[in-house]
Amino acid sequence: MFDVKLHSSINEIAAQEWNRLCGVDYPFLRHEFLSALEDSGSVNTQTGWQPLHLSLESAGELVGVMPLYLKHHSYGEYVFDWSWADAWHRHGLDYYPKLLTAIPFTPAYGPRFGLSLPTEQAIPLLVDALRQICSRTNASGWHGLFVEPELVEGFKHGGLQPRLGSQYHWFNKGYESFEHYLSHFNSRKRKAVRKERQKVAAQGVELRIVEGRDISATELERFYRFYQMTYLKRGQRGYLTQAFFELLHQRMPEQLVLVLAYHQEQCVAGALSLKSSSCLYGRYWGCLDEFDSLHFETCYYQGITYCIEQGLQRFDPGAQGEHKIQRGFEPIPTWSLHWIEEAGFRPAIADFLCQEQRLVQEQMDTLSNQLPFRLPEH
Repeated sequence: MFDVKLHSSINEIAAQEWNRLCGVDYPFLRHEFLSALEDSGSVNTQTGWQPLHLSLESAGELVGVMPLYLKHHSYGEYVFDWSWADAWHRHGLDYYPKLLTAIPFTPAYGPRFGLSLPTEQAIPLLVDALRQICSRTNASGWHGLFVEPELVEGFKHGGLQPRLGSQYHWFNKGYESFEHYLSHFNSRKRKAVRKERQKVAAQGVELRIVEGRDISATELERFYRFYQMTYLKRGQRGYLTQAFFELLHQRMPEQLVLVLAYHQEQCVAGALSLKSSSCLYGRYWGCLDEFDSLHFETCYYQGITYCIEQGLQRFDPGAQGEHKIQRGFEPIPTWSLHWIEEAGFRPAIADFLCQEQRLVQEQMDTLSNQLPFRLPEH
């Protein structure tokens, strides 16, 4: 017998218990990361992210947890469903609120729940619980974003509809240095990357990497100013507060990697990443002044170099951006899962997803042929 409980704050579940089930290697499912979002005011009912985290208990023992939010908009998700909301509205129905299992403002695929049960046993329990919660909260449905690909079939058998997306990731194929990596490019693309890097050096920009507790409060404050400037240039404000980054630095510094760019000894740009034992996740970027090719150097080439030096196997530099292809980032599939409460909409959504999947797959195939690597010799 299993009991399903909902929690209006991640702090209602002990950090030790949450991390026992979820682990601490994947940074975004850690209790420390999710609590930093809430404790900093970046995630709450006022920002449209109402925490409603799910826990599963058996005989009084916690056996499963899942981040869950009641959403009142679709901002900060990176799996776009505005057209779905519009369709609901045109039929006189409310699309919001909706239930969402995702890492707020974080389009990085990975685990979306922690279990001490076998996954095949837990999936039917979770699907049944989520359907019940949809009814209780008058939610239009449940959406699980950037889930692990191997979970898709199990949830599909439970009646959920999968949605294909794509991103661009870098993979470490035993490279010994950045130059060794570039040696696998064709000549034209190799020269283009070298030219970009030379432009940065010619402008007198110096790059430095600081990690973990070596990141000073001043450096973190400077980075946050750069982060907000990226949004201000578009007339917006960044989703995340300065307190969020400060709490990350306090609670899980060992997973922070900060690249800072200096010009004439003045810090002018920065990119903050998180890391696991095998992957670097490029997440946040900003700059004070515009420098030619500095974004590529700070956000991509420094990350690749770091992965090679540290033996990390994958670099996820963030969502979107076909310009990453010519720099060696390969198109990869990403998946989300969807339960639609209104039965009348399910066939239309299924048809939309089928057509979209075909188009996404065609685009991935096309872009794969544009990668800069030399063709293997026969």
